[in-house]
Amino acid sequence: MKTYSAKPGEVERKWWVVDAEGKNLGRLATQIAVVLRGKNKPQYTAHVDTGDFVVVVNADKVSVTGNKLLQKKYYRHSGRPGGLKVRTLDQMLATRPKEVVRIAVKGMLPKNRLAAKQLSKLKIYTSAAHPHAAQRPEEMTWVK
Repeated sequence: MKTYSAKPGEVERKWWVVDAEGKNLGRLATQIAVVLRGKNKPQYTAHVDTGDFVVVVNADKVSVTGNKLLQKKYYRHSGRPGGLKVRTLDQMLATRPKEVVRIAVKGMLPKNRLAAKQLSKLKIYTSAAHPHAAQRPEEMTWVK
């Protein structure tokens, strides 16, 4: 019996919606990364993008444990001398909550060109409304 290998043209994609309100950021990101990679499907093939689309709503209401709000830091550098910018998680949630979820999910994807394609299937919104109703996304109920 031959081993099945998925082809890029025959991958069937679904749309999932996740409500991030009250969910732990790390646990949410791991389960989103699994769906984006397609590891929850029996057709998973490592070198083919077999993942589904994920819509995250209420990204600004995500929770964390411990003192991460004040101790976790996000670094950016402009490339110029003295251009290092440091923000805490609390400041990031106040100004750029979508970026917090995106960075968490990106860190759990592989570091290659395929990850960029997989990350482009992640749609993040700060409110409960999203423009993807036409795709009829299903509620991702196994996310805790």
